[in-house]
Amino acid sequence: MATKKLIEVALPLEKINLEAEKEKQIRHAHPSNLHQYWARRPFTTARAVIWASLVDDPSSHPDLFPTEEDQNRERNRLFKVLESLVEWENSNDEFILKQAKKEIIKSTNNNPPALLDPFCGGGAIPFEAQRLGLETHAHDLNPIAVMINKVMIEFPALFPNSSPVNPRSRKLFQTQWEGITGHAEDVQYYGERINEEAKRIVGSNYPKVKLSKELGGGCANVISWIWTRTVKCPNPACGCEVPLAKSFDISTKKGNLHHVEVKYIDKKLSFIVKPGKSDQKGTMSRKGAICLCCGNPIDMTYIRNEASSGRMYERMMATVAEGKGKRVYLTPDREQIDAAKVNKPIEYPVGEIAYNPRDIRTQLYGLYDYSDLFTNRQLNTLSIMAKLIDTIRKEVERDAITAGMNDDHISIENGGVGAFAYSQVIAVHLAFLLDKMACLHSNLTMWKPLAQCPLSFFGRQAIPMAWDFAEANPFSGSSGSYNVILSGYVKALVASLDVSIEKKSYVKQFDAQMDCGLRNIMISTDPPYYDNISYADLSDFFYVWMRYSLRTVFPDIFRTILVPKKEELVATPYHFDGDNDVAKEFFESGMFETCRQLNLYAREDIPVTIYYAYKQSSIDENSEVASTGWETMLSAIIRAGFSITGTWPIRTERAARNVSLGANALASSIVLVCRKRDKSAPQITRRNLVNILRKELRPALKQLRDSNIAPVDLAQSSIGPGMAVFSRYRQVLEADGSPMTVRSALQVINEEIDLYFNEQVGEMDSSSRFCVDLYTQNAFNDIKYGDAEILATAKSTSIPMMSSRGMLYAKAGIVHLLERSELPERVDCDEKCVWMLTQQLTQAMTKGGVEACAQIVANMFGSNAEQAKDLAYRLYTIAEQKNWADEAYAYNSLVVAWPDIQSRAAALKAVEPKQMTLFDYDTKE
Repeated sequence: MATKKLIEVALPLEKINLEAEKEKQIRHAHPSNLHQYWARRPFTTARAVIWASLVDDPSSHPDLFPTEEDQNRERNRLFKVLESLVEWENSNDEFILKQAKKEIIKSTNNNPPALLDPFCGGGAIPFEAQRLGLETHAHDLNPIAVMINKVMIEFPALFPNSSPVNPRSRKLFQTQWEGITGHAEDVQYYGERINEEAKRIVGSNYPKVKLSKELGGGCANVISWIWTRTVKCPNPACGCEVPLAKSFDISTKKGNLHHVEVKYIDKKLSFIVKPGKSDQKGTMSRKGAICLCCGNPIDMTYIRNEASSGRMYERMMATVAEGKGKRVYLTPDREQIDAAKVNKPIEYPVGEIAYNPRDIRTQLYGLYDYSDLFTNRQLNTLSIMAKLIDTIRKEVERDAITAGMNDDHISIENGGVGAFAYSQVIAVHLAFLLDKMACLHSNLTMWKPLAQCPLSFFGRQAIPMAWDFAEANPFSGSSGSYNVILSGYVKALVASLDVSIEKKSYVKQFDAQMDCGLRNIMISTDPPYYDNISYADLSDFFYVWMRYSLRTVFPDIFRTILVPKKEELVATPYHFDGDNDVAKEFFESGMFETCRQLNLYAREDIPVTIYYAYKQSSIDENSEVASTGWETMLSAIIRAGFSITGTWPIRTERAARNVSLGANALASSIVLVCRKRDKSAPQITRRNLVNILRKELRPALKQLRDSNIAPVDLAQSSIGPGMAVFSRYRQVLEADGSPMTVRSALQVINEEIDLYFNEQVGEMDSSSRFCVDLYTQNAFNDIKYGDAEILATAKSTSIPMMSSRGMLYAKAGIVHLLERSELPERVDCDEKCVWMLTQQLTQAMTKGGVEACAQIVANMFGSNAEQAKDLAYRLYTIAEQKNWADEAYAYNSLVVAWPDIQSRAAALKAVEPKQMTLFDYDTKE
């Protein structure tokens, strides 16, 4: 029997999710700041999943841990190791990493496996595998993903602890440069060289602005120019030029409010920058625009036709400059307007924008090529910076030879580790900086009025159209400038990539549907989610620039004009002439083929982990909701020869927050834990499946509840034990002899889960069972007395008794449950009605938090408090199914806080029990 790993039994999920949420708030010292990519998994989550997949669960060693108590004690010890490991602040803590690696060594007989991620994307999984001391293989079809992973895991291993080669750093006479610090010094220096040379060539295109005496006089650096697109008003009696701006407020910072006022003089458009908030609303909305001259509405069809015919123009609205201690907002003068009139360069990157109307909107407005997404001035400057990368690379090579590196002229692609290879690595970093520049130097870049800075348009997984945009000054030394971007990049490089590397890592451009030749390897991966993100289409924006500067460095990776799309594993209908069925078939067959390859590579003794994060619902022929992508993923995994042994919901936002906002309770990701299925696995019938589920699902669900998993995550976690039973067999036969589908299996599993929770309610006192049924039907709303009495009789209780105890309102032929705020404040220490206790604890949690609940629990007798927690699980499920967001939030909050409540209650046990009210607690120890 295979040794069970920790991830197949239990995880400290709340802590993992909390750290994932905290990591999401990190803005600068994080690997994601090196280059844009979409839907990255939290690095701390990847670290936890890899570690828990390698470390044995104590139940696998009954010789060492013979009792359940022994196993729980050891499991809690491992939880503490994992909880320390997942804290972002501990990412490079040598002591904690040593502890974590020691457990891996112990559980793998001193032979840790290599890890493969065939969809390496943003690099979280390979990077964390490297951090944990594993040999790592990162594959992806997307060239941008390949380059990101090379920078993160491959290049640092080639030049560890290397001294910088630039002449400035060599003068420091520093003899030791640990990790990547010397490397980062070179990126800083040669990045500055790019900036210097570019400024020398095109700096005159970015003149300073003259300030009036009121603003301090003299000249100031321009930070940004704010533009708007315009079209001619279609009203024949008007014909004025109409600015297409969403807002005319250009600074909403307190104490420095400014706006643009639109003026028409003899029907000629002009702009004046004034202090204060604008009285004019923006002209643009989803439906179209409004002409500020005549008030005529302009529909979107007209705007699109004008734009596609080359009759949409750009007008400068405002100049933002660096004043004394604050931003200065100015009406554009003739010098600033003329300086922007730069001819299009002769040479620049080109690439047709993919026709993807869902994610990329620019083609609707005449912007068909990636060069169209930049003003001529931006395109000219970025193209010069791109050409300078190879010039500076040669400079790096000369300096590296002078510094003593081997002059072997062997490229990085051919295994070089000398001066030539090193110069190519620096060139890649400079190309990454250019991509970051392109993000903030496009005619889609937004201006953020509150922060008073340019903002990348990649706020989500799309390329949206921008009507008013910011053109940042690349040489201002302020927001959006090259030097500021360079500084942030180097900080991220040092803070995030300074990892102790024990084993080599390999990054390769490869199609996951093909056999890569690896065998007996650990696998953890985050594959594409049906049609959720068009990675290849979005990556083209960066690819055209990266190819322009790096195609001689990596000729194989950048051999295609644009990112490969034909083989990309996404169900995008436009790739198949708009045919949804063909797109669906392509994705399903491709995902199955990929999973078949994974089964070929995978080790028998270590589970495969697969992230899944997208819930696509559709209505089937029986009017039942089906999740297309979810079912496709499960089907592919099972058909490929895997058995699913666990499902863990992973979040990047707290569960309580999602529910409180009325959001879908779907976790950010679900980690599927899989094992290779025994080739001799038998087949069973549907009846057999139900019987086995009833036997095995109950203890698994109890263990999940006992581990205090949040109610919002329980439903998805419960699928794991159920699918473990279904996928254990070669196939499950329906009554008519046909194989059971994954959809049918999920329905059966969910029915059994519901049955389990209903049984928990059935074991409660009769009044609680009545209240749960009434809550399910009516929440706290009115019901006729007669209907309530029928229900009460069926539950062997009575309306008058429950009314007298303060559970119900029962007057004038009307009955309803009392809301929590209406319940008696006094809590009976010997309360037998679990419903009443659950409501009072939930109210105490809302009003007084953990301390209020702990005071109540400390004075309780028997197991009623635990029963109240169990009922809170059930009530959460009911509220979530009914879309009662506030109710779901309240019950979820109680359960999530339960370990803290128990701990505090235990500390209060020495206090003499007394009759408590909901708010009768002392906040002092």
